[in-house]
Amino acid sequence: MENNDLEKKLEAVLFWKGEPMKIKKLAQIFAKSEEEILASIKSLETKLADRGIVLIFKDDEVALGTSKDSSEIIEKLTKEELVRDLGKAGLETLSIIVYMGPISRAEIDLVRGVQSSFILRNLTVRGLVERITNPKDQRSFLYRPTFDLISFLGISKIEDMPEFVEARAEIEKFKNVQKEAEIKLEEAENKVEVAKINE
Repeated sequence: MENNDLEKKLEAVLFWKGEPMKIKKLAQIFAKSEEEILASIKSLETKLADRGIVLIFKDDEVALGTSKDSSEIIEKLTKEELVRDLGKAGLETLSIIVYMGPISRAEIDLVRGVQSSFILRNLTVRGLVERITNPKDQRSFLYRPTFDLISFLGISKIEDMPEFVEARAEIEKFKNVQKEAEIKLEEAENKVEVAKINE
């Protein structure tokens, strides 16, 4: 993989992820050393210097963000977004977080069947959900309702939501069915691969 190709792929992965990623994780994804990843990121940073998108660094993490020159229009759009209705996708995602949180983005995507990065960012900006570090995996994050949302819903704790226990059980059941289907599909694919090797 040439340097230019690696830069393009790094940019694509950071855009798709929509949140900070550790250098170590990127090195694993691309089967490269952390030094090679850092070199490509520095090169990409230079190429993005006069663009609307920039690289943002914090400790050993990197993310894509909007440039300082774009702050005025981004602030305007953000304000417009905040006063708009959540929409079906936003309410769907918020419901999953309320009834299943803390929950990872991957699990939210699994339940919804589509990618949720933009919606999660929107809900976070509105102060309805917050992102916390996953205690089981420091490299990932979990989403949970904020105090403001709980207060807005007129409840003292999230467990006071209507049919909380029943809804949580149903979503958990759905997630288990999805996981079982994925395992069976993977097993079937493995059998096909073994059959091909033995031919």
